[in-house]
Amino acid sequence: MTNFYTDVPALKFHLENEMMEHICELKERGYQDKDKYDYAPQDYADAMDSYNRVLEITGEITADVIAPNAEGVDEEGPHCANGRVEYASGTKQNLETMVKAGLNGMTMPRRFGGLNFPITPYTMCAEIVAAADAGFGNIWSLQDCIETLYEFGNEDQHSRFIPRICAGETMSMDLTEPDAGSDLQSVMLKATYDEAAGCWRLNGVKRFITNGDADLHLVLARSEEGTRDGRGLSMFIYDKRDGGVNVRRIENKLGIHGSPTCELVYKNARAELCGDRKLGLIKYVMALMNGARLGIAAQSVGLSQAAYNEGLAYARDRKQFGKAIIEFPAVYDMLAIMKAKLDAGRALLYQTARYVDIYKALEDIGRERKLTPEERTEQKKYAKLADAFTPLAKGMNSEYANQNAYDSIQIHGGSGFMLEYACQRIYRDARITSIYEGTTQLQTVAAIRYVTNGAYLAILREFETVPCSEAMQPLMERLRKMDDQFESSIAGMKEKENQEYHDFVARRLYEMAAVCIMSHLIIRDASKAPELFADSALVYLNYAEAEVNKHAGFIDRLAVVDLEKYRKV
Repeated sequence: MTNFYTDVPALKFHLENEMMEHICELKERGYQDKDKYDYAPQDYADAMDSYNRVLEITGEITADVIAPNAEGVDEEGPHCANGRVEYASGTKQNLETMVKAGLNGMTMPRRFGGLNFPITPYTMCAEIVAAADAGFGNIWSLQDCIETLYEFGNEDQHSRFIPRICAGETMSMDLTEPDAGSDLQSVMLKATYDEAAGCWRLNGVKRFITNGDADLHLVLARSEEGTRDGRGLSMFIYDKRDGGVNVRRIENKLGIHGSPTCELVYKNARAELCGDRKLGLIKYVMALMNGARLGIAAQSVGLSQAAYNEGLAYARDRKQFGKAIIEFPAVYDMLAIMKAKLDAGRALLYQTARYVDIYKALEDIGRERKLTPEERTEQKKYAKLADAFTPLAKGMNSEYANQNAYDSIQIHGGSGFMLEYACQRIYRDARITSIYEGTTQLQTVAAIRYVTNGAYLAILREFETVPCSEAMQPLMERLRKMDDQFESSIAGMKEKENQEYHDFVARRLYEMAAVCIMSHLIIRDASKAPELFADSALVYLNYAEAEVNKHAGFIDRLAVVDLEKYRKV
């Protein structure tokens, strides 16, 4: 690829969505910065031009620097010596190039040195980078941890830390511990207040910390002595300049080799409280994780794109039995489904990002002035939509990334098992996406209340009222029947008043909701740009319809008494 942005026209299509004008107006506060900063946009057209230019720069750097470095970084990986991490040589070059291009602190206000970008174009940059090297994408995209510090930190913390991230320093979020993985309520890293020094001290161990030797850390620690649950946890800011934290080791991982995953030892490390005590898990980590999950959704779409690119290129080039293998139905069937999952998953990703943009912008405005009743209503609406869509975007795109990476290797045949082909690296890198920042099973837990309370069904019914093109009308008629089947399956689940049964079928209902929503989005996209999405809309609807029927049949046939047999397996 010559440019990882311009070579994927679907990205520009999603950037130019009709919701962006409202998003830009909110983010730019009516373009009030235009007289303060020479790089601030004058109006909507100017803002969109700025986003396009930055995306083109990101796409160019990704093609010219990050992608060529990817295999070397995967082979070399980071090193650990004397309690510190040294990145692979290619990673250092990647970071230096991104910093020189000013691609850090992208969403932060200009007064701190940021670009004041909405979440949507920033998420596109994250997707583009991940398509070349998902491991480096982790390091670079962790800059979005600064969103949490910006949201909950005080003005003094803003002035001291945000400009450093905008200037190119790195971040990490230190949450998990050896005995507290998904169960963050069990975090025991101890935080005690040092009266003499006027600061907090952190002691304990953190494990599986991505980019664990970063410059600035957001740390979840137990500040309330004698507590054992989430109410005793607070969020802290640790600055590497203050010392007190060493890297015990870098984990030896299956994939994302460029990204150092560290075990950290805190020894009386100096830190400062971020926000209020006792809200670390209940409020701040939830905000942090939602941002991270959107980031992993973007990484997953980037990996899906990379897997599709590799599979398509190989299928066009490889000849068997006198013709290119792409001409065989068994191969072009796989490629068509890969592309359909990619297009549908990307539609879900950017619909989610736009929802996040609106509620986050209004939330930020609310810190400057009192929101009007209409603005409060809008903020609540989009906050709920973002909360409902984020676990779908993260869970489904991470599963699709794994499936597309698997199929890419299958298309390569025996060559795909050889280390000199990029598809094996993509396959290894993709595997973590459905695990970290909350497994797909935990995304189901986060989403299932929107199944049971009828929110997803209401969204689907609203989507049914959106006009589609005449060419897409037959697909929409089939999709309405899929929505009906989803409604029927929910009713069938509720009839069985058994919580274990509800939990057992939750993943299937989650997937039914997701594929129905993605089907609506891809039909909507195909109505606007049939040259880009019409084929994918047909292929995806065929796929989604089969998935809905499969899950509905399972739920219909499963009796509560059958669960005992599953427990015995």
